[in-house]
Amino acid sequence: MNSKEIFNEVNEILLKKVKPSEDIKRLIKEGKFSKEPFSKIKQLEKINQNPKYHPEGNTLNHVLLVIDKASEIKDLAKDKKIFMWASFLHDIGKLTTTKVKKGRITSYNHDIEGEKIGQDFLNSISDDKIFNDKVSKLIRWHMQPLFYDKNLPFFEPQNMLNDVEYKEVALLSYCDRLGRGNLNDETIMLEKKRIKDFKAYCEKVKG
Repeated sequence: MNSKEIFNEVNEILLKKVKPSEDIKRLIKEGKFSKEPFSKIKQLEKINQNPKYHPEGNTLNHVLLVIDKASEIKDLAKDKKIFMWASFLHDIGKLTTTKVKKGRITSYNHDIEGEKIGQDFLNSISDDKIFNDKVSKLIRWHMQPLFYDKNLPFFEPQNMLNDVEYKEVALLSYCDRLGRGNLNDETIMLEKKRIKDFKAYCEKVKG
């Protein structure tokens, strides 16, 4: 099976399965993610995350939780295919940015790196340049709601709004935040409020 055939199979899984993580794990077990570009997904299993924010463990575990959450709400997205692939590839930038500093795991700029890696990933298996670009742009801006919430200097609302629709970013960020281990009802409610606040701010900026 070549990479374009695997792309089509993954696409079917992301769009039609209620819990796509199960089939993605099956493909990995069958060895279908052993070659580029899908080997990058398999490599995420070796990329650890800060346990304070990601008790679920490695980046692959996180991505699998995120795509399951995204599957639950994909009908809210403007384009389900773009949304599900952005969910699948949103943390691909952690492959090159994850470092341990003073005993702490960080992945600074994984959103920026992720845009480039995601674009190359998709360009190698998809001839739909508009689709490839839109997925890559969502990867690029998926951290913006968190940056807004934490009042960090990396928050670039105008640049983000020039590239993507903020409601799509909000949807992806919601899945990103809920695609973690050990969540309770209070945490989920807080994350919903944070996304609501981000959307309200963007609506105001957009005018």
